[in-house]
Amino acid sequence: MNYDQVFEAAIERLHTEGRYRVFIDILRNKGSYPNARCFAGHNGPKPITVWCSNDYLAMGQHPKVISAMEEALHDVGAGSGGTRNIGGNTHYHVDLESELADLHGKDSALLFTSGYVSNDATLSTLAKILPGCIIFSDELNHASMIAGIRNSGAEKRVFRHNDVAHLEELLAEADPAVPKLVAFESVYSMDGDVAPIHAICDLAEKYHALTYIDEVHAVGMYGARGGGISERDEASHRIDIIEGTLGKAFGVMGGYIASDARVIDVIRSYAPGFIFTTSLSPVLAAGVLASVRHLKNSSIERDSQQAAAATLKRLFAQAGLPVLPSTTHIVPLMVGDPIRAKKVSDILLAEYGVYVQPINYPTVPRGTERLRFTPGPAHTDEMMIELTQALIEIWARLDLQMRKAA
Repeated sequence: MNYDQVFEAAIERLHTEGRYRVFIDILRNKGSYPNARCFAGHNGPKPITVWCSNDYLAMGQHPKVISAMEEALHDVGAGSGGTRNIGGNTHYHVDLESELADLHGKDSALLFTSGYVSNDATLSTLAKILPGCIIFSDELNHASMIAGIRNSGAEKRVFRHNDVAHLEELLAEADPAVPKLVAFESVYSMDGDVAPIHAICDLAEKYHALTYIDEVHAVGMYGARGGGISERDEASHRIDIIEGTLGKAFGVMGGYIASDARVIDVIRSYAPGFIFTTSLSPVLAAGVLASVRHLKNSSIERDSQQAAAATLKRLFAQAGLPVLPSTTHIVPLMVGDPIRAKKVSDILLAEYGVYVQPINYPTVPRGTERLRFTPGPAHTDEMMIELTQALIEIWARLDLQMRKAA
């Protein structure tokens, strides 16, 4: 076996299909986001504007967050010292879990090192604990949810995206005595659409199923205190387990689940992805703690972000650019071809100082490749007008299709 040849062929396939991933070398400018520096060439850093960050509210730049992290660093040092069971449990972790439980109106919460790990560890553990469990999964669920379901070894039944009628068909076919879990997201990050939470909860109650919602693209962003779509829609009390991230709207790093005390204790006690990994640095926990507390009491960031997203969607639509309609903060601009999507991204960076990454398969289905813009509170109207004009020029140059949004 020529191992090098196999590896080389695998990478070459990605190049041929136009979906080889290139990581852009950048540094954000503290306190002036979305301004950053790009190290793409050999002439030193080039100023750029970031348009694709998941730090939706720029909380990673907020003075309260930075100050809290600096204070913790000088108080306790850099690392956590181990797993939560062996030296890695600090008062920062305890306080943060209490704040997150309160955010969602739940008894308890549990921290993980990332949103991916929280989904994988929780879903795989839950289904193993519940004998014969069947998991009902939305077809557009995130890869981390799919991994957790697969790793659980449980039977999986996939329902069409946001299709409650199809979900009910599948639930009705299952043995009434078998444990069931319905897993779905609140905001789907590539199309920007929202789950019908109450309708799903209605079915879960009718068929005696547990509910698991991934709110990673909604926590901090929606609801009076940033509790997500489930808070905004007054549905938090109907959902058994709420999962979220600390690396998007809260601006730092980590993941978590919130639920009743018994469920949290089970995951804490049985999930290998929690038990056997070093805990979040207390410096990170301190930063997130400051962010969560701030966003519970401030809507300025949320309101400004929503206004920016609405403006960018309007400008794209008026220009005839193929923006996908959405009711959330996600602004997808459809290209439909991986090579052209990468070309648009490259031109924007090289000629206009605009940084937005192409989104290709397997993140989205083939033929739906796109650029995904996430304007934040600090993206000005002038920036958005300049971006729109740049895209109009590039669309014409590459002979891409212009059309009004549906």
